Amino acid sequence: MCYTKPMPRRITQRELRNDSGRIMRALDKGQSFTVTRNGVPVAELVPVRPRVFVPAETALTAFRHAPRVSGKRLRRDLDSLVSQDPTPRG
Repeated sequence: MCYTKPMPRRITQRELRNDSGRIMRALDKGQSFTVTRNGVPVAELVPVRPRVFVPAETALTAFRHAPRVSGKRLRRDLDSLVSQDPTPRG
């Protein structure tokens, strides 16, 4: 099964200015737009995904049996992977 996102509809800068109400209603329904100026894409308008509230108790339950994380060990592991050399490169 293949899931694809619909292609954003192309609209001109003028169309955005003149039909902003219609475009906002379409955004509310999940439609995306590519705004063009003189035929060149300059912006993408995409709907904001709604935030999902997770109750604290649900989060605590999900992590209740997770292994403990040692802050010192995490820092040591990260430091071993990332160069901390302050010398400028260039």
